[in-house]
Amino acid sequence: MIKDPVNDAPKPPYPSQQQDMPGTTEQMRPKPDHGEESYKGSGKLEGYGALITGGDSGIGRAVAIAFAREGADVLISYLNEEDDARDTAKLVEAAGRKAVLVAGDIASEAHCESLVQSAMDAFGRLDVLVNNAAHQASFSDIEDITADEWEHTFRVNIHSQFYLSKAAIRHMQPGSSIINTSSINAKDPSPQLLAYATTKGAIANFTAGLAQMVAEKGIRVNAVAPGPIWTPLIPSTMPIEKVESFGSNTPVGRAGQPAELAAAYVMLASPGASYITGALIPVTGGRPML
Repeated sequence: MIKDPVNDAPKPPYPSQQQDMPGTTEQMRPKPDHGEESYKGSGKLEGYGALITGGDSGIGRAVAIAFAREGADVLISYLNEEDDARDTAKLVEAAGRKAVLVAGDIASEAHCESLVQSAMDAFGRLDVLVNNAAHQASFSDIEDITADEWEHTFRVNIHSQFYLSKAAIRHMQPGSSIINTSSINAKDPSPQLLAYATTKGAIANFTAGLAQMVAEKGIRVNAVAPGPIWTPLIPSTMPIEKVESFGSNTPVGRAGQPAELAAAYVMLASPGASYITGALIPVTGGRPML
């Protein structure tokens, strides 16, 4: 069925809402679409083992659903959002695949290494690492950003990708891939998201450099750059007025739904993308990445 990108999803203004960080799916209005009803698999990742950080909600949940319906077993890494994580696991299991839940803070190198080992223990292989989890917070003045906040953003958003990739590559076979979640902020930084945007630019460069470093091993490394996507991160980290108008600055006039990202991750993970490495794939609702 043809989908109208302008009118076949909720458009702003969205209901006024705020949540405590990191936010939960259940409290969001409207509820995000993760592809629960729409995503149909075709065996592109049959037999794969995948590790997805931030797999409990938002983009991570959509990718977990899609990967499972394409035939992959999935380890879902999350901070502490137990209800969301269990809901995602049920969707993976409903697709007939194994779901492994591991809570913890990816700012810790030791935890990152244990995540990779948990995936190997559960699946006996690790074919896809999706570095997706992120921390963001809004500030109107640089004086309000503490050194601890700056460092924490970097440890969660970019240091973890280094820790996890380093640990995963030890186990990955030729044909495996790493997919990092960057952002339109990598090229068009929002000043209110200074720390977050800076890390997303770093992720784009990390992706391009690592892709060249591991190409001879047969491992591909790519990134997806989402535009404004309707996830729990939005009502839990942005002012109410920004939430209400979120995504209205895109040519299609709305925020993207997590389900609209999933196909990009599936494509990059699949054998059909065997000649794609070092790429940054924009999924931005028409906003250009210059």
